[in-house]
Amino acid sequence: MYRKYIILLSLSVVAFGFTLPLKTSEWKPLFNGKNFSGWDIYLGPDLDDKGNAITKIPLGLNNDPRHVFTIVKEDNESIIWVSGENWGAIITKSEYENYHLQLQFKWGKLQWGQKKSGHKDSGLLYHSVGKYGADYGAWMRAQEFQIEEGNCGDFWGCAGGTADIPAIKRSESDYIYSPQGELLTFSEGNKQGRHCTKQGVSAENPAGKWNTLDLYCHGDTSIHVVNGKVAMVLYHNSQADNGKLSPLNKGKIQLQSEGAEIFYRHIKMQSISQLPAELIKQ
Repeated sequence: MYRKYIILLSLSVVAFGFTLPLKTSEWKPLFNGKNFSGWDIYLGPDLDDKGNAITKIPLGLNNDPRHVFTIVKEDNESIIWVSGENWGAIITKSEYENYHLQLQFKWGKLQWGQKKSGHKDSGLLYHSVGKYGADYGAWMRAQEFQIEEGNCGDFWGCAGGTADIPAIKRSESDYIYSPQGELLTFSEGNKQGRHCTKQGVSAENPAGKWNTLDLYCHGDTSIHVVNGKVAMVLYHNSQADNGKLSPLNKGKIQLQSEGAEIFYRHIKMQSISQLPAELIKQ
């Protein structure tokens, strides 16, 4: 009841226009265009074509023998190339909270292992905390802003990441975000599971074209935006340990390698004083 009251109060404030001006800081680039200063690389175990670990021994921290993460030039601009060959991530060394993160991505052509067919897959993982490789041996505990062909903007809770999301049930295991939906908890092990689908049709551009993602995080609320369209709003971001919840409102940023070639550029962040009211209404 308390959680529902807070959300209703927030929406009422927006509806009647009682909002304060949004204060932001200057944009800060997270990628310097020269090297991976400020970032770590973590890669999980080698996988077979069915996604099973071959040795169960991760390649580990800052050990990238196949150059899964590389800086390349395109139109005289430095961008991050992710081959997708191994599952893992490039991870900021610093933690962040109360921010607007923006980046651009586009798909390449390569696909690997169990991801050789089907949708190309990656992800923007935020509020990343805890052990390396906690999720599938490759990623830290986090909230995932899904980057997948046709499904950009979905939510996945990684290794205990939990969120309350207004959603409508479409089938036994399929829930879609809706501002008018029932507030449901998405977490690994509960009846809803840890995945919630974005609202509406895909806002992603065709393969080979750049897409812009905006992630807004303030307090325990976050908003996923794909090419200017709100995909979903998440409330009460938290983490589950042995059935007990604790806050998850800050952490590192991870950009996934998950079996598909992808390019990233223009990764930048600014601090914010609150969430944009016009996005919460959508």
